[in-house]
Formats: sequence, C-alpha cells, structure tokens
Amino acid sequence: MASTKAGGSAKNLNDSNPKYLGVKLADGDAARPGMVIVRQRGTKIEAGKNVRVGRDHTLFSIATGTVAFRTRRKTSFTGRVMAKKVVEVL
Repeated sequence: MASTKAGGSAKNLNDSNPKYLGVKLADGDAARPGMVIVRQRGTKIEAGKNVRVGRDHTLFSIATGTVAFRTRRKTSFTGRVMAKKVVEVL
C-alpha cells in the first residue's frame, strides 16, 4: 500500500533575481559625482563627457551637472559608419 497519494512533480518553479537594469537618470536630470546613470549589459550606450564606465558596463557621473543623451556617428574597424547612443553630464 502506498503511504502517500500519487502527486505530480513540480517543475519550472525557480526564477533568478531581478538585475534592475536600465536608465536611472533621464535626459535633463541633475547628476552629482558617483551617481549611476545607466545600468546595462555590454556598452549599448557609451560614455561621453564627465561619464565613466564601471567594470560591469555601468555608466556613472564624475562631475556635477545635467544628464544629456545624444547620438554620435562612430566608424567601426571595418569602416562602416553607425550611430551610437552617448550619455554626457554637462
């Protein structure tokens, strides 16, 4: 005799923790040194004036000012010209 009733197995119940990626300071927001502007995987948005890149590709401010998002024409190593998003603190 079975000691317990037959029950199905539970699959797909595990989930990873959220990583909270994305833009933290929008265009026109005030930034102080050390404030995170963008958390990202890879350099989808590049660093401009007064912005540095952390080791996990996080963009953060190194000066006090206003956040500005722009597009900049960049030439790749193959010679192809492309538009890249750039964030600056002015």
